[in-house]
Amino acid sequence: MRVFRVLVLMTVTMVVLCAGVSAEGASDKMPPVRQETSGGQVILVEAASTSSFKGTLSLREKINGEWKTTLSGIPVVLGKNGIGKSREGDGKTPTGTFPIGHAFGTAAKPAGLKLTYALAGRQDYWIDDPTSAQYNKWVHYTGNPAARWKSFERLYIPQYKYAVVIRYNDNPIVKGKGSAIFMHIWRSQDRPTAGCVAMSEANLLKVMSRLDPKQSPVITITRTQ
Repeated sequence: MRVFRVLVLMTVTMVVLCAGVSAEGASDKMPPVRQETSGGQVILVEAASTSSFKGTLSLREKINGEWKTTLSGIPVVLGKNGIGKSREGDGKTPTGTFPIGHAFGTAAKPAGLKLTYALAGRQDYWIDDPTSAQYNKWVHYTGNPAARWKSFERLYIPQYKYAVVIRYNDNPIVKGKGSAIFMHIWRSQDRPTAGCVAMSEANLLKVMSRLDPKQSPVITITRTQ
């Protein structure tokens, strides 16, 4: 009888512990790595915590039918208020899995790059004014941008010498949900972004050089599991 009571107590304890883990995971609402959404390449960005602006990046690629990590341990900086973006201007990097879009930059296209590349000039902007019909879009405009939009991102800046579009909130575009989310060059390893994923120029070029649009690459942003 005593043995039976011990077994029951152990069973109840395990159920409670499991329930606690499940509840914690549900409250954080952090997505798993969704490799199945990619044709063959997944960039994984893991923040130290939901409130941290520091994290690490790795790249997983399907090679000969098996997933392998081809880049890892790359330090990145994220939004100044961490991750879990919900609105424009909240200073957070979005969480979830998103397609990788085209690359762009103020410098010439890197040799061997497979991604589509657009050259950014002094009259190129990404619009983050939620009241504009051009919200979350790249616009080339020769006039005074301040007279046309309440808010906009200049693309001709040092951090965008090289950059890659993270296709967040673009299908469909929801006004005010967030815009202009990129992978780009950081200002320093101790300075956060407004919501993008940033890293050193050398590391960004490493990541960019491996991405192949034929592999339908995606990026998953989450907290360290």
